[in-house]
Amino acid sequence: MSPTLADEIRSRLGELSPAERKVARVLLAGYPAAVFETVATIAERAGVSAPTVLRCASRLGYKGFPDLQAALRSELDARNASPITLYAAAEASERETTARPSSVAPPLGERSALVQQAVSQTFDEVAQHEFEEAVGLLGDPRRRVHLGGGRFTHLLAEYLGLHLMQFRDQVSLLPHKDVERTSFLTQLARRDVTVLFDYRRYEADKTLIAELARERGGKVIVFTDPWLSPAAAHADVVLITQVSSPSPYDSLTPALAVVESLVAEVLDRIGGDGHERMKGAEEIARRTGLL
Repeated sequence: MSPTLADEIRSRLGELSPAERKVARVLLAGYPAAVFETVATIAERAGVSAPTVLRCASRLGYKGFPDLQAALRSELDARNASPITLYAAAEASERETTARPSSVAPPLGERSALVQQAVSQTFDEVAQHEFEEAVGLLGDPRRRVHLGGGRFTHLLAEYLGLHLMQFRDQVSLLPHKDVERTSFLTQLARRDVTVLFDYRRYEADKTLIAELARERGGKVIVFTDPWLSPAAAHADVVLITQVSSPSPYDSLTPALAVVESLVAEVLDRIGGDGHERMKGAEEIARRTGLL
């Protein structure tokens, strides 16, 4: 997965002059909308001259400011891609591939390699301090944990939640019905941790839930893709996972791998209390015929 324009700007801040750095900070502060402002407007906000804005674009590796804006448009197209657009792109790529002599490689092997690469890249890129903070929040028995996801990612939220329920108390899933959800959100409080899964195409309610949780003084953990859910702007912890897939649908395999690693670390953090909670839950399940 290619780095975003924001990633590129951050990585090259040290190469910019002080004046150019002011331009870069203006672009990052209002990203992505600020990139589409006029050169004159950006210059005014940064307190520099218009030529400085143009030099900044060149220093970042672009032919000019329109070239930089075009790069962002391409990035936003990818950010908002749907399975239909990804399917069309995959078909075009397949036609191009079959038009050239190809090496004999089993289709399953090719797909496996793509998934493995996505998982490996995800683990290489997940920020260690973000992961450790997530472990600390989810492993704190004084905090309530709430989880929610989207069309497909609610499965990840439920998967993580069902594991946490086995070895710690006060874990709940975001209700689906309107009245129940409203009541649930009304009760968000300072000691709560809200975990949200939001991948392209992003869902507006996830951003609102993250905002509400932060307003109440709680902590927010967001799982998202490299293009970043808008909910990430309100998060204390952002866990970014790759979505490269052998199909038109984004892959959730890397996210699942991170979830399972998180479960293992949280259980280690809770320690003996978690083990006792698991034994108690299993005994109740046996007595009630659920196991």
